[in-house]
Amino acid sequence: MESQPVRSQPRLDPYVDRYAARTAGMTASEIRALFAVASRPEVVSLAGGMPNISGLPLDVVAGAIGDLVTQHGATAMQYGSGQGVPELREQITEVMRLEGIEAHPDDVVVTVGSQQAVDLVTRVFCDPGDVVICEAPSYVGALGVFKAYQCDVVHAEMDADGLVPAALRQAIASVRASGRTIKFLYTIPNFHNPAGVTLSAERRAEILDICRAEDILILEDNPYGLLGFDREPLRALRADEAERVIYLGSFSKTFAPGFRVGWALAPHTVREKLVLAQESATLCPPQFSQMAISAYLAAHDWQGQIKQFREMYRERRDAMVDALADLMPAACRWNVPDGGFYVWLTLPPGVDAKAMLPRAVTARVAYVPGTAFFADGFGASSMRLSFCYPTPERIREGVRRLAGVVEAELELRATFDSYAPDRELGPRGYDAPSSDLS
Repeated sequence: MESQPVRSQPRLDPYVDRYAARTAGMTASEIRALFAVASRPEVVSLAGGMPNISGLPLDVVAGAIGDLVTQHGATAMQYGSGQGVPELREQITEVMRLEGIEAHPDDVVVTVGSQQAVDLVTRVFCDPGDVVICEAPSYVGALGVFKAYQCDVVHAEMDADGLVPAALRQAIASVRASGRTIKFLYTIPNFHNPAGVTLSAERRAEILDICRAEDILILEDNPYGLLGFDREPLRALRADEAERVIYLGSFSKTFAPGFRVGWALAPHTVREKLVLAQESATLCPPQFSQMAISAYLAAHDWQGQIKQFREMYRERRDAMVDALADLMPAACRWNVPDGGFYVWLTLPPGVDAKAMLPRAVTARVAYVPGTAFFADGFGASSMRLSFCYPTPERIREGVRRLAGVVEAELELRATFDSYAPDRELGPRGYDAPSSDLS
C-alpha cells in the first residue's frame, strides 16, 4: 500500500521562521488590545491615558500653524536636522528650567515623542541579556521597548513616596551576584504611570547617591512633571546630576500628543550616539511638528495653558477619588495622586483584575489590569484607572459600573467559597507597588 504524502499544516504567518530572534519580544500591549473596545461610545474608558486637549486654544494653534505655512512653509515641510530644530531646542531648555535643570540646547535631541527616546537610549546602551532596573510597577511602553531589545527587567518596589532605596540596593546586589550587567535604572519620578505616586525630595537625593556609588546610569522619564495639582514642580534628578542622568521630556501631555514631539537631554558624548541612532531610524524628527510647537511656545502663554490643564485634571482627579470612596467595596484600596493622570487601585485578596476585565467590558467600563505594568507576571490584583480624559460625570458613572462588577465578583467568590486571602504572591511579594501606596 502506497504511503500517503504528509501535508504540512497551513501557517497563519508564512514568515515565522525568518524573523529575527528579537521579534519574539514584540507583542501587543494590553492597553492597545483594549482600544477597539474602549473607544466605543457606550463604554466609559478609564483605561487609556489620552490627554484632554479640549481646553487647548485651537484658534491660537490654527493661527500659529497658518503663519508657519505662509511664512516658513518651504522650510517646515523639508527635511531637517537629526538633532532637531535649534529654536525648539532652546525653548526646551526654558521648559526644563521650571524643574531646576540648567542645560545647553546642544545637549538636547528632539525625538518622535519620548517613547522614541526610550527606544533610542535602549538601542544605544543595551545588548541582549543586559539588565534594566525598573520600578514595580512600570510604564508599559518602556517595558515593551526593553523586551523588544531582549533586555532583562528587574523590578524594585515602590511605596507612597516612590522608589524604595532599600529595594533598589537589593535589586542591584541581586543582579550583580548573578553576574549580569546593569545598564540603567528607568524611573518615572513624578506622578508615576501607572502608580500615580511621586518620588519624595529626600529619596531623590538618596537614589542619586546609590547610583553614583554603584556607577549606574539613570533614565529619568518625566512627561507629567509640570502637571502637579497642589505644588510647584519638584527638582528633577537631572537638576542635581548632569553626567549620570539622561532626562526625557514630552509635549504630549502639556500641549498635544498628535504632534509627536519629545526630547532627550543627555551628556555630550551620549548625545552624539543618540543623534546617530535618530538619523538611522528616521533621518530626522518631523520638521513641521517641531516648528509648529516652537511657534506656539513663542506666541502663546504656554505656562498659563499648563495651569489650566492642571486645574482641569485636578477636577477629574477629585471626581474619581470621590466616586471611589462613595461606591467601591470597602476592601478596595487606592492612592490619591497629587498630579498626573492615574490612580492605582488594588482589589480585595483573590480577585483577579485581568480575569474580571471581560465582565467589566460587558458592563461597559474599561480599565487596564495591573499585569500590563510588570515584566514578571505580578499585578493581578491591581488595576490602573485613568481620569484624564472623561468628564467628571462620566468618571463617576464609570466608577459606578466598575463597583458593580467588583461587587458581583465578590458575591460570586463568596458563593463558591473560593476566596484565597493567603494567596502566594511569589518571592518578591508585590501584587501592588506596596501596601503603603493606599
